[in-house]
Amino acid sequence: MKLIVQPNDGIAPVLSAIKAAKKSVEIVIFRFDRREIEAVLKLAVERRVHVHALIAYANRGGEQNLRRLEMRFLDAGMTVARTAGDLIRYHDKFLLIDRTVLYVLSFNYTALDIDHSRGFGIITKNRKFVQEAIKLFEADTRRRPYTPGFNQFIVSPLNARKELGAFLRKARKQLLIYDPKISDPEMLKILHERAKAGVEIKIIGRLGKNPNGLHSEKLTKMRLHTRTIIRDGAQAFIGSQSLRKAELDSRREVGVIVREEKVIRGLIETFKSDWATTEGSVSKDAAATPMAAANEAALKKTVKVIAKELPPIATTVKRALKKIVAKAGPEVLADGKVKDVMKKVVKKAVKQAVNEIVEQADSTS
Repeated sequence: MKLIVQPNDGIAPVLSAIKAAKKSVEIVIFRFDRREIEAVLKLAVERRVHVHALIAYANRGGEQNLRRLEMRFLDAGMTVARTAGDLIRYHDKFLLIDRTVLYVLSFNYTALDIDHSRGFGIITKNRKFVQEAIKLFEADTRRRPYTPGFNQFIVSPLNARKELGAFLRKARKQLLIYDPKISDPEMLKILHERAKAGVEIKIIGRLGKNPNGLHSEKLTKMRLHTRTIIRDGAQAFIGSQSLRKAELDSRREVGVIVREEKVIRGLIETFKSDWATTEGSVSKDAAATPMAAANEAALKKTVKVIAKELPPIATTVKRALKKIVAKAGPEVLADGKVKDVMKKVVKKAVKQAVNEIVEQADSTS
């Protein structure tokens, strides 16, 4: 068993895997923009390797790219299947080589994920993991039901809540967690109970509402994309599902629980290095870092967009006020209580819109 660490290892492990294939390559794709991977897949077909791609039916903002990818793959002689529409997302990422080697990835086949984000992958020949991945691939390509057969192979929405809940509950000393957003009430409750029992909990990422005294730190030196939990320095979960309700109960997500000593050691070393840059608060000179500069540029861009779009919002508010005046008379606006109510309504509407957009963004990573 081997560990892939992104962005350290880059695209090389994926390219090497496909180049080494003798009989078959089975690949599950959610996002894809790496032409190098596409090129080696085409070369594999030319070597008479059977390439079978399962491509997500949708991802936020990228459906046209997925459909174009399908056509290019078909033109190259690959077998292409599209995921079903029964779940809100098919967000899993894994790769099977010759049905003997399995790559379970927390990162997409994109430049953003591979070159600029913290991500992990597991390479394993463990027969149980490989057989479960084959079974899942066949079920999803044929749009048939899948029944989990190995509790260390975690598949949402089928066994993820049960197995990840049990994994957290067994912590006795420490939990080191990477997660873009932990918001599932049950999982937050378990973490709170473990913290009360004296378990040290360190979280790199974000916490949702009602964190029950838990604390998280932001990864500042790069984008965070992986979902990883290291328990008591002896076992780890690596996968595509955050501890969020949608990713546990409504989406196809895949992960594995492993105990390989070298893998765990590599994960712990990476976590410690990342934690050292986030613990406490961001340093005062953070504004000089590339990440901070990028955030500042993004903020300025956001302000411009908001300023541009506010006039239509103002127009909508004016229309609503005109209707009120038409029905109740102009004197209604002189009532201080009415003014206060209008301010609260507008504020609430804006807050709700922001929350909805944030939730949409969180659910599409």
